[in-house]
Amino acid sequence: MARRKGRVKDKWREKKWITVNAPDSFNNVPIAYIPITDDENALGRVLEVTLYDILKGDPSQHQYKMYFQLDKVKEDKAGTIFKRFEYSKEFLRSLIRRGSSKISFIMDAKTKDGYIFRIKVIALTQRQLNTSRKHALRLIARDIINKTVPEMTIDQFVQATCYGKINSDIMAAAKKVIRIRHVGLEKVKLIRTADKEIALLEA
Repeated sequence: MARRKGRVKDKWREKKWITVNAPDSFNNVPIAYIPITDDENALGRVLEVTLYDILKGDPSQHQYKMYFQLDKVKEDKAGTIFKRFEYSKEFLRSLIRRGSSKISFIMDAKTKDGYIFRIKVIALTQRQLNTSRKHALRLIARDIINKTVPEMTIDQFVQATCYGKINSDIMAAAKKVIRIRHVGLEKVKLIRTADKEIALLEA
């Protein structure tokens, strides 16, 4: 006896499409239109875009990658939180030149509303630097970050990261003593949200 064939489910027809918006720091502009199975499973999903996808300005903004995580879904729209910012691999390769020094280090910083970020700073000079000058450059960059980030909300910090404000502050302070070709935040990663910070304090 032949088995009856069941109707094949069309998985695409069962999905719903939602518009994903950037966080408040980018005025909630739409960044993607994606299919989801249901609201609950969509939460936590991470989307990768470039700064150009958000600002639609200078094509050089393609070299900055941004990651946003879905944290709420309502009807056909989803909100996100900032997760990560980093230089593209192509941009990093273009910065490295023979005969110059590359200085990098990693540090954590906390915004005034309790978000903790891991920041990787990169600096490239015109010519080779000795150890003491590299150390001086690291101290200058650390000092700028330690002074400015705790005064910012998460939205202000994300904007300062993506629009180069922190880079220019470090450059202005460093070039008084060292000739720098490039300085920037190569990678910025959210490692603890304010909610988790509050939970730790209450534990």
